[in-house]
Amino acid sequence: MTSLAAFALASLVLVAVPGPNLIYIVTRSVQDGRRAGIVSALGVETGTLLHVIAAVCGLAALVADHPLALIVLRYAGAGYLAYLGVRTLHRDPPPAVGTERPPQRRLLRLYGDAILVNLLNPKVVLFFLAFLPQFLPTGLPPSESRARMLVLGMVFLSIALALDLCYALIGAALTRRLRGTPRRARRLPYLTGGIYLGLAALVFI
Repeated sequence: MTSLAAFALASLVLVAVPGPNLIYIVTRSVQDGRRAGIVSALGVETGTLLHVIAAVCGLAALVADHPLALIVLRYAGAGYLAYLGVRTLHRDPPPAVGTERPPQRRLLRLYGDAILVNLLNPKVVLFFLAFLPQFLPTGLPPSESRARMLVLGMVFLSIALALDLCYALIGAALTRRLRGTPRRARRLPYLTGGIYLGLAALVFI
């Protein structure tokens, strides 16, 4: 129980630290409304579920044995953030506050984008490659090791989903301040796109 509590606290800190996942959820909620933020949070944590499955199946360890794969994932994540930034810059300004209702097709696209943002997020990849295994006792049979990894992964997923939904609601609360006037609404795509491009550039610094 002590180890589980320590893992939960470490997971809470990791999720709370700003990164691509958090920024994606908040910006989507600000730009497209609360529904879009919630859908984005669900997409991000779908990506986390895929990370958990990969770790339990041993795929994470396979990637860890090939440093080139980590480099490819890192730059692929930066490239995808840059793509989102350019796409956002070319979008029309969001509608007036309170009138946004993203169509079903757009919500599905935001959900898919969120999954990819998480899957290509170096912070989450390293968490499952290097950090989570430290909470597993050595010498366990493979089946028990996988079972414990699954439990830890679901603990992390639960904490991350709760916090991400909070971020979506916070982004929605900021909407009126950031989109309260047509002038602010016109500037918002440039702010959001610039944030994505800035995150992508950090990879190369």
